[in-house]
Amino acid sequence: MKWLELVTVGGATLVAAVTVVVLYSLGVRLTAIAGDAEQASPRLKRSLAYACFGFCGLAVLFGLYLIIPYFSS
Repeated sequence: MKWLELVTVGGATLVAAVTVVVLYSLGVRLTAIAGDAEQASPRLKRSLAYACFGFCGLAVLFGLYLIIPYFSS
């Protein structure tokens, strides 16, 4: 068995999962902060939140692209 490849795939999976979770949670946090009335520049925070959601969606779509054989062949 090729253990190095197994460790590589496991590490890449862990990094990708953590990245998606962090981007999503950062987007949720920025959305909540942008809703506060006392905060300065809520438009910038809401834009950053939507950018985080967009990058999260792109990461999920890229993962689907890699998994589904029809798209990667």
